[in-house]
Amino acid sequence: MAVTKEKHFDSQVTPKRILALDGGGVRGVLTLEYLSVIEDMLRRRSGGDGSFRLCDYFDLIGGTSTGSVIAATLACGMSVAEVKTLYRQIGTTVFEPHFFRKGILAPKFPAEPLQQALDKQLGADVTLESDRIRTGLMIMTKRLDTGSPWPLHNHPDAPFAKQDGKLLLTQVVRASTAAPTYFEPETISISSRDGATVKGAFVDGGVSPFNDPALQMLMVAAVQGHGFRWQTGADKILLISVGTGTYKQTFSTEALQNMVAAEQGLRALKSLMDDCGRMNHAMLQWITHCVTPWKIDRAFGDMQHDSASGPRLATYARYNVLLEQSWLKTEVKIECGQEKLAKIAELDNPAQMEELAAIGAVAAKSQINSSHFDGFDIRA
Repeated sequence: MAVTKEKHFDSQVTPKRILALDGGGVRGVLTLEYLSVIEDMLRRRSGGDGSFRLCDYFDLIGGTSTGSVIAATLACGMSVAEVKTLYRQIGTTVFEPHFFRKGILAPKFPAEPLQQALDKQLGADVTLESDRIRTGLMIMTKRLDTGSPWPLHNHPDAPFAKQDGKLLLTQVVRASTAAPTYFEPETISISSRDGATVKGAFVDGGVSPFNDPALQMLMVAAVQGHGFRWQTGADKILLISVGTGTYKQTFSTEALQNMVAAEQGLRALKSLMDDCGRMNHAMLQWITHCVTPWKIDRAFGDMQHDSASGPRLATYARYNVLLEQSWLKTEVKIECGQEKLAKIAELDNPAQMEELAAIGAVAAKSQINSSHFDGFDIRA
């Protein structure tokens, strides 16, 4: 059942449904396995045929970095199967290793192959306000020259909709994927407060607090400053968040002490990103009706009591894989040595995509429950 963009945006039409997609390089293939199961399940629930798309169900789809690529394609009406095909093509062409590009003096990968693939698939002239985008779309970026996170979206009532709506979709997505050391920043011409045109240097939204964009998307949907102004409540908003696999690399104290200062800095930045992800997750489990309680840490536990007594601003489900030997063995019955696991966890290794997809397929069938979507079916 197709839903108009106007109905997706209409704050008086409830409930609302949000799909948030993490960043994570080629590990986005894992995300796609979850989305495949969700798409099939929602198609059956809605009584739809082969024309059903996730953009028919979700009123707002958004992502960071690799999640922004998937979000944009889904919001433009592609099926998950079509996105899978595109994603593998992008993975093998974009992440082609170059002997002289090590990510130190120059980015590891040229941006042109990704830009060309996006332009070909989505349209080089499509803007954020275009009707080519069939539902709400949010792309998480970071403006590096001012140090500010930019959640760019297509709601027509946003304060800067007139300016942001003219931005090219593929350029905004490319900006969201511009991970430092991997790709060069994306320069975008934007309107300043005084109406003048200025240039901004945009990089991967993952270097903001929102590599997992779910909390940011809930804020975009609910707070007054973004134009959506959707009603909150456990029966008013469904927030589905899909990860790319969580992998934590640890080092001995001695190994860290012997690292050069630049490497210590990079390790500290990665650790900060992990901290942000964990805090976002904890916040969401606290302020929502969480139907998939995850253990945050030994102190927080899985926060089920906090969720039950919290403000319950939405119903929240988080689907993800922990790329840890013990978790994989226990939860999805997959044996994986530490060396192999480290390879699978690499963000820029397309050779591991099939392995990641296999893990995602098993995990999705185990974690996704149709009851998580009860009360949020599409109404005629």
